Amino acid sequence: MSLFITGTDTGVGKTYTAARLLHLLRASGTSCAGMKPICCGDRRDAEFLLAAGSDGLTIDDINPVWLKTPAAPFVGSLMEKVDIDIDRILAAFHSLQNRVEHVIVEGTGGWMVPIHRNYFVSDLAAAMKMPVLAVAYNRLGCLNHAVLTVQNILAHGLRCVGLVLNNVQETGDIAAVTNADILKKILDIPLLCGLGENLTELPADWRLILDSTIDS
Repeated sequence: MSLFITGTDTGVGKTYTAARLLHLLRASGTSCAGMKPICCGDRRDAEFLLAAGSDGLTIDDINPVWLKTPAAPFVGSLMEKVDIDIDRILAAFHSLQNRVEHVIVEGTGGWMVPIHRNYFVSDLAAAMKMPVLAVAYNRLGCLNHAVLTVQNILAHGLRCVGLVLNNVQETGDIAAVTNADILKKILDIPLLCGLGENLTELPADWRLILDSTIDS
């Protein structure tokens, strides 16, 4: 099974979601690995995924492209005068697939972040031929970003297996209070709560989604 985790924006909890998923899979006795194809700026996301995944891997195994510029990959490649080698990324991905049962790939930024002038994170996910899990943050603007992301995933001919809504809590913000109910009404995919630190095993709805990706 492989799963591509994308976000409706940067800073919505993709790395946290991927790392918690890896931790819970590993705790269940499942061999797994996280992958961050492209890091921009520092490598902290890849370091979190490496710590949560299987032993015996190096950070270069799970993060084949590291740009020092804290911006979109296309920006970093222009500033650093390097070409982002998609074939190298895909080779690293297939290598991980041959080493572990589950590969959890975390995209860079949001779904339509550019890697090349005419090549986006969405195109990388399509090349990897994986089901996609979208992650959103529960705040004003979430509905627009979530719907645009999910619709574009489907437009790429990919299966969106669910939407994770992070920071679900009762607040005085009417958007945060109502987002979950509205998303359930307007999106025909499962809506999942984030994987809190108190969990010791995967919730049943998460397990069903992961099971559904095994033959994808």
